[in-house]
Amino acid sequence: MTRRDLPTEFHASAPMRLDFAGGWTDVPPFSAREGGVVVNGAIGLRAHVQLALGGKLLRLVSEELGDTLECANAGGLAPDGKLPLLTAALRMFPVLGGFTLTTRCDAPPGSGLGSSGALGVALVGALTRARQDAATGRAHEVADQAWQVETIEARLPGGKQDQYAAALGGFHRLSFRDPDVGIEPITLEPAFAAALERQTLICYTNKSRVSGNTISRVMDAYERGDAKVTGALRGLRDTGTAMAEALRAADLARVAALLTENWTHQQALDPGMSTPEMAQLEAAAAKAGALGGKAAGAGAGGCMFFVMRADARAAAATVAGAAGGAKVLPLAWSAEGVRTW
Repeated sequence: MTRRDLPTEFHASAPMRLDFAGGWTDVPPFSAREGGVVVNGAIGLRAHVQLALGGKLLRLVSEELGDTLECANAGGLAPDGKLPLLTAALRMFPVLGGFTLTTRCDAPPGSGLGSSGALGVALVGALTRARQDAATGRAHEVADQAWQVETIEARLPGGKQDQYAAALGGFHRLSFRDPDVGIEPITLEPAFAAALERQTLICYTNKSRVSGNTISRVMDAYERGDAKVTGALRGLRDTGTAMAEALRAADLARVAALLTENWTHQQALDPGMSTPEMAQLEAAAAKAGALGGKAAGAGAGGCMFFVMRADARAAAATVAGAAGGAKVLPLAWSAEGVRTW
């Protein structure tokens, strides 16, 4: 193959996720001291990355944020500058010469669906493919590298569940005892998976959240020995264990009840966990026939999702739209994790 024949474009995409239970317990220091359990499922909404080689400048384009950064060389990729996730990925996985790096997400920023984790995984996938790194294609390595990009290099606090969901795809029970991650696939009975997809409603409140601020408050309280926060985190971990069993048993009512149980524990972590828009949406969904539901991700804004009665899904979408103009997002389970080409 001649130099002219070498590829000049590299692509990657990775799925976002719904965190059914146990979120927060994958975040240090709780995950290091006591161990966490998270159950999540990858969804069809994805983060996309395109790297096009050529030109004299390094051009970074974040379509989801509507922001662009241009610099003459890697020295312009400052840790405290614009587009911290993209610049962190390029500091860890530098690419020689000029290029344009473009990112796009299928869900709004701050949705609580793990978009930054999915974007980090897609960035690692595209950049390592361009660099022809040996680790390309090993899902658990890509997940760990993406977590390092976001949490260590970009200094954006968080756990590891989003990166593992994005790298692996499918449903998993993930256990965390830092630095180890246990990966246990959950295989849903096909008819149950279809019913769960059909009866689950994802609603974006039109209010994004900065999860790092909430995460710092909660984990600072845990380190101080706050009994309420510590008890809530342990309750979330137990709910994660129960959720894996409910999914395997194809028990839709139990899954819905555990979502609500998880949300109760989640709200005990921080006074700002539920916003007025979320409370309004929750009340509207309950009135329309929700069997249970919770905030997606860290909470304090973003999305909520609900398991609806079989006959209530269509009506709920209308009610959710009336609840402060919340936007209903499409849902399909994704068995495919990160993909590069």
